[in-house]
Amino acid sequence: MGEPPRYIPEDLSELTSLALDLFWTWSHAGDDVWARIDPDLWQQVRNPWLLLETVSPARLNELARDEGFRAEVSRLARERRRYLDSETWFSARPEGGDLGGGVAFFSLEFGLGEALPLYAGGLGVLAGDLLKTASDLGVPVYGVGLLYQAGYFRQILDAAGRQEEAYPYNEPASLPIRPVLDGNEGWLRVPLRLPGRTVLLRVWEALVGRTRLYLLDSNDPRNTASDRGITAKLYGGVPILRLQQELALGVGGWRALQALGLEPGVCHINEGHAAFAGLERVRALMERHGLTFGEAVWAARAGNVFTTHTPVDAGFDRFPPEMVRENLFGKGGAFADTPIAPGDVLALGRADPGNAAEPLNMAFLATRLSARVNGVSRLHGAVSRNLFAPLFPRWPEEEVPIGHVTNGVHMPTWDSAAADDLWTRTCGKERWRGGEAELCADVGAAADEDLWSMRAAQRHALVAAVRRELVHQLPWRDPTGSAPPDLEGVLDPNALTIGFARRFTEYKRPELLLRDADRLARILANPAAPVQLVIAGKAHPEDAKGKQSIARWVEFVSRPGLRRHAVFLEDYDIGRALELVQGIDLWINTPRRSREACGTSGMKVLVNGGLNLSCLDGWWDEAYAPDVGWCFGRPAPDDAADAADFYRVLEEKVIPEFYDRDASGLPRRWIGRMRASMTRLAAEFCSNRMLRDYLGGIYLPAAASYRRRVADGAGLARSLAAWERALAAHWEQMHLGRVETAPCEGGWRFSVHVQLGEIAPDMVAVELVADPAGSTGRLRLPMERGRAIPGVINGFEYYREVQTDRPAAHFTPRIVPAHPEASLPAELPLVRWQH
Repeated sequence: MGEPPRYIPEDLSELTSLALDLFWTWSHAGDDVWARIDPDLWQQVRNPWLLLETVSPARLNELARDEGFRAEVSRLARERRRYLDSETWFSARPEGGDLGGGVAFFSLEFGLGEALPLYAGGLGVLAGDLLKTASDLGVPVYGVGLLYQAGYFRQILDAAGRQEEAYPYNEPASLPIRPVLDGNEGWLRVPLRLPGRTVLLRVWEALVGRTRLYLLDSNDPRNTASDRGITAKLYGGVPILRLQQELALGVGGWRALQALGLEPGVCHINEGHAAFAGLERVRALMERHGLTFGEAVWAARAGNVFTTHTPVDAGFDRFPPEMVRENLFGKGGAFADTPIAPGDVLALGRADPGNAAEPLNMAFLATRLSARVNGVSRLHGAVSRNLFAPLFPRWPEEEVPIGHVTNGVHMPTWDSAAADDLWTRTCGKERWRGGEAELCADVGAAADEDLWSMRAAQRHALVAAVRRELVHQLPWRDPTGSAPPDLEGVLDPNALTIGFARRFTEYKRPELLLRDADRLARILANPAAPVQLVIAGKAHPEDAKGKQSIARWVEFVSRPGLRRHAVFLEDYDIGRALELVQGIDLWINTPRRSREACGTSGMKVLVNGGLNLSCLDGWWDEAYAPDVGWCFGRPAPDDAADAADFYRVLEEKVIPEFYDRDASGLPRRWIGRMRASMTRLAAEFCSNRMLRDYLGGIYLPAAASYRRRVADGAGLARSLAAWERALAAHWEQMHLGRVETAPCEGGWRFSVHVQLGEIAPDMVAVELVADPAGSTGRLRLPMERGRAIPGVINGFEYYREVQTDRPAAHFTPRIVPAHPEASLPAELPLVRWQH
């Protein structure tokens, strides 16, 4: 756990710092060094820290006498120091940018590699990719998460394909982490008050290149047995345990940062699980500046960012009001001795703030505590505007203030050694460490022979990995020993190889390919154009349907005629995903449209020259073009029709193109599609682009707004809270009169009498709006304040001339709040329409 391994020869002392920095998870430079120490163990654990903890002193002494090995270790250490010390894209930006104390990225899971298994799926892997990208680009982002004793489960399949779950213990001494020390050189522990006791959360640190991941765990011997179990497993099953985990992450995580002297300019709430970080930030600002709750919300919200990854309402965490009151505000609760009222917090997390029976919705809480909210793809942004519309009553769905930043993946993590070599030769070693996406176009200059040789090498490596893995898996799955012993015949390194790997859950339609299982079997076993299928994935332990889908697939691949053409690999994790995305020719994705928020697995094949065949959902809805891959299905999902369309595309388009070879044996059309996909899509869907989007569009504006609101004793935050109170008190007094219209040159002149009551004119805006029509999008036009209305206190005529060919009846006036320092309607969703 960060202490030097029990024995390292002095000549190899640099191995300690190399193994402790997770930079090795995306740098291929050290792979050969770690493999030389113990090839079999390295192949099994892929964890340099555990490798050094496990290998014998005799072996290390032997390596210390090897001059070549010592030179390789020194070279690796120099490369790491050069990486850490070099100027970064962020520091060299001519436009600059101040993030204050940086960006604190809160997430319940992080997937950085198999050496630190703190993730369940795509949410955590994306969080890990973002931290790696922040390191590469030099953007000051640091992660905050939990250290789980067991993490997520490991999957075992029995002979019938039934999934069983195992929870191996994450021994901290074998993980590349180290304790964080307090000012007295003791282990930093953060107190979290829960009803009747105080739980101590230990703070750990993982090095991720230039950045850090701070982890908290409750497994301190001073805690009770039940409290030590708060961080036992990722996503604790019962609601009370889930609530305690989210308090540990949000409240404990924010307090840990403060104990470390870190004052983030931006708090990024990655999914609603982390919403309590925003609430704890509010409490800290109340204490520091003597603010009321409302004033502190205005201060904190400017610097908070919420990213939702959920495409369905059922995916939001909800907690009963009585559970929230007891654990947050009851005797000894997390916020018990603060001026924060339970009703104020519960109101923030409800669609109807006044409904005392409505549970606390963590996604709603995060939204109301964040001035900037985004989905994770263009389509998911639209889906999210529908999901969160109840928080913005009477606002058109198109104006619900939720944008999108489409996810991207950290290409250096997911590329194979062969792909890394090709990209380095064509685009340079620094290609993923800057902001110049145009560099990816240079890979298009690679010769067809080089591109195809890369694909062949990767496919061959996957076939070898599958055969190795089946040696370990088949005895569990078939203890009778009746499985075919000739594993050398399983898969063909020259056949079209399709990958289908995901979480097995209903909306991903994992059985779509089995709608006509006999047809799929014929496709796979066709000797004239053989196709092979590699499947992997887990079902949630409580998802019976998902488990049934896995069993169906295991039954299918066990058909006598298919054992050499299709395999199901157990225990899908980052290590398995690496093998698949590097070796697969074609990646399949089958979700119901609008139910896949983004889906990043298909992005990971791009850098390796793999292609995609997917329905138009998530990221593929943005990425698809006829020359970069294939699509199937229809906008309104119909499983039978979509399956038939999938088989048709595979048989009529994909397979013929793969096997259409010229005189030199090269599939020129397929390679051309690879080239187009690599040059256009790899740059667009890499995490460099994603982080740059966050930086320019969200992080920097959020940090600047937060600085202004907390400056001078949070004077601006106090002023904004007073503005909100004044509007709320008198909003219903305002009145919009009848709209008068008259033709003018090229359109219409609109005027309306407005009575503002006791609200000052500069506190609101009067707008003329029209719904989208034809090729014209939604129109939102400010109206000018004209003459005062005689005999009416605070009444004015507002007018606007509009150049348009649309009927006057398409236009409607409304009154909305107006303030140059407020994000609207995100922070104050009031609107008054003409009655």
